[in-house]
Amino acid sequence: MSRPGFWDFPEEANKTIQKLKSLKGRSEPFLKIEGDLKAVSELLELAEPDDSDILNQLDSELNDLERRIEKLEIKLLLSGPHDAANAFLSIHAGAGGTESCDWSGMLYRMYERWAQTNGYQVEPVDFLAGEDAGVKSVTIHIKGELAYGWLKGENGVHRLVRISPFDSNKRRHTSFASVEVIPDIEQDIDIEIKDDDLRVDVYRSSGPGGQGVNTTDSAVRITHLPTNIVVQCQNERSQIKNRAMAMKMLKAKLYELELEQRQAEADKHNQQKRKIEWGSQIRSYVMHPYTLVKDHRDGVETGNVQAVMNGELDEFLEGFLRWQVRQDAEVK
Repeated sequence: MSRPGFWDFPEEANKTIQKLKSLKGRSEPFLKIEGDLKAVSELLELAEPDDSDILNQLDSELNDLERRIEKLEIKLLLSGPHDAANAFLSIHAGAGGTESCDWSGMLYRMYERWAQTNGYQVEPVDFLAGEDAGVKSVTIHIKGELAYGWLKGENGVHRLVRISPFDSNKRRHTSFASVEVIPDIEQDIDIEIKDDDLRVDVYRSSGPGGQGVNTTDSAVRITHLPTNIVVQCQNERSQIKNRAMAMKMLKAKLYELELEQRQAEADKHNQQKRKIEWGSQIRSYVMHPYTLVKDHRDGVETGNVQAVMNGELDEFLEGFLRWQVRQDAEVK
């Protein structure tokens, strides 16, 4: 950064600064723990067997160090090639009409709460409301360090069991929604996208937004004809900006597809595309006749469904990372 001409190329300079920030974010907590452990060791040397004040202080500080080391160990698991990237998170309602749309809306709120609590910036990209409640589909851009790394395990089908608020007979219903998470890959990707391979449709935005958003044909849908991948964006007033964001998402999806084709073991959770229905869920959220949230891959579970729906997901996100390490070890 101190070299002459560093700022002559702002885009490259910003990438360097982001890389530095990422490296500091990983090294500084380790160095802080190392320093605190040294201080505890020095205090231990001064302690006498009957000095209860110092022993109590040591016990408290060691417990704090243990918690911080556990968090650091989890963070070190976020070392995948794109774990540090921002993330695009999409939710799609399964079969079931209003029930599934309402469930998709609940998941949307859950992920927004988690992101905001953890200091991430959330920007809507695309929004299609349900006819009576919730959302049919929604895509959000979650911006911040390690957003993709934390959320990549959310890929899959999420199942809800509850007494339906839309059923006058108060019967129990099961609803499904799928979640897809892809990295917002900042670095240049060597993927050729030919204009002839694209179908670009423009339409009027239907989601929440200002007057200019909803009264002009600014929303953009791009279909990549060779792969049938579809991306769309309707958040910006400008059709040009919406097209740029849609192309960014398409580029990321094509990059992931290319990685999957090169390496069969890459991104397992995206390879196993399943129908949004019974038996294919990665996690169940049960609100009746008992309360339970359970991940069917790693076995992590809790009875506090309300806390999870309010965005308290860390236990499940960490559980997936540990499970992924075990899976990778078995493959090797």
